[in-house]
Amino acid sequence: MIIAIDFDGTCVTHEYPKMGKDIGAVPVLREIVSNDHSLILLTMRCDMFLADAVRWFVENGIPLRSINHNPDQRKWTSSPKVYAHLYIDDAGLGIPLLYDSDVCSRPYVDWAQVRNHLLVRGVIK
Repeated sequence: MIIAIDFDGTCVTHEYPKMGKDIGAVPVLREIVSNDHSLILLTMRCDMFLADAVRWFVENGIPLRSINHNPDQRKWTSSPKVYAHLYIDDAGLGIPLLYDSDVCSRPYVDWAQVRNHLLVRGVIK
């Protein structure tokens, strides 16, 4: 399965252009890739701010298939929309969010609930 993953508000708290705080994404993302799924980073970050996000994945031992594109989709479409089987994004309808003003002024992904959804769907075991 190919999973597109947003960064700010999804992997870390919203603090762009700075690096956000840990919100529990690392163990779940590692579990996703250990179950033979691949991640595509899908973010608005660019230039050095994109490099910061990519470095976060490297430092946390989470491999990325690609960044802001699916390299395989050019074989069958010229659409700029990134093709994935699943999208995890704090802006996605129905994504479980946490609202803790002591941590961040904006809501961010609740990774405990996301993990439960992934277990139910059989994405992780």
